[in-house]
Amino acid sequence: SISGTNGKRIVRIAHSQSETHPDHIGLMAFEKYVEDRLGDKYDVQIYPNELLGSSVKTIELTQTGAIDFVVCSTGNLETCDTIYSVFSIPYLFSSTEAYHKVMENDELMKSIYESTKASGFQTVTWLDAGTRNFYATTPINTPDDLKGLKLRVQQSPSNVSMVKAFGAAAAPMSFGEVYTAIQQGVIDGAENNELALTNNKHGEVAKYYIYDQHQMVPDMLIGNVKFLDSLSPEDRKVFDEAAVECTRVERESWDKQVVETKKQAEEMGVQFIYPDVSLFKAKVVD
Repeated sequence: SISGTNGKRIVRIAHSQSETHPDHIGLMAFEKYVEDRLGDKYDVQIYPNELLGSSVKTIELTQTGAIDFVVCSTGNLETCDTIYSVFSIPYLFSSTEAYHKVMENDELMKSIYESTKASGFQTVTWLDAGTRNFYATTPINTPDDLKGLKLRVQQSPSNVSMVKAFGAAAAPMSFGEVYTAIQQGVIDGAENNELALTNNKHGEVAKYYIYDQHQMVPDMLIGNVKFLDSLSPEDRKVFDEAAVECTRVERESWDKQVVETKKQAEEMGVQFIYPDVSLFKAKVVD
C-alpha cells in the first residue's frame, strides 16, 4: 500500500473531465464522505483532466493497483470485459426513464459490477452522462448528412462499427485530443453529451449539435479489487456509502449543468438540431 508521510493511505482517483464537470463534483462528495469518517486513515486525492493518463491508460493503472479508482465510460471498459459492450448498443434504452430504471436496479447492476473481478477491477457505482449525440462542423439533419464525415469515437469496437453503420468514418482517439483534431480539420466532429461543448470547449470548433440520441452510456466509477478487498468491513461500508453519495451529487449536478450548458453553447454560436430520430435508429437497429 502507498503510505503518505503521515501514515495515511493515499487513495488516488483519476478521471478525464474538468474540475467543473459533474463527475468531479460527485468525486469531491466521495472524498468528503470518506475523509469526514475515516480521515485519520485515508487521504483521498482526485486527479482530473487526464492528469494520470487517458481513460484507457488509467483503467490499466487501476487494474494493476497503481491507482485505486478511475471514472470511465462503459465504452472504454468494453475491451476489458464484453459485458460492458451491451451499453454501447445504439438505442438500447427507449427513454431516459427506462435507462435510469435499469441503472437503479441494484440487484441487476451488482452482477455486472462484480463480473470483472478477474480483470482486477469492479464497478462501485454509475454516474449519469446523459445521451450521446453527434456534433460537427457541418449541420446534420438526416443520417445521409453523416456520410463521408470523419468522426471521433471512443476506443471501443462497437462504437467504431456504429459510426460505420451510419456511413461515416470512425476515428478512435483519446478525449483530450478531440478539440485540436476538429480545429485542424483532421476530423469533422465527434459524439458525446452536451457538456463536451462547453466544459471541453468543443463548441468553439463544432457549431452543430444534433439530438440523434444514439446512446445512453453511463460513466462508471471502478475500483481496484485488491484495494477494495483489503478494506475492513467497517471501512468498506464507508467507501460503499461514499459511492452512493457520489452518484446522488453527480446526478443533481448533471441535470443542472445540462440546462446551463445549452445556454452557454448557444451563446458560443452552437445550433441545436432536433432531427427525426427514427431515421437514425433505422440505420443501426436491425
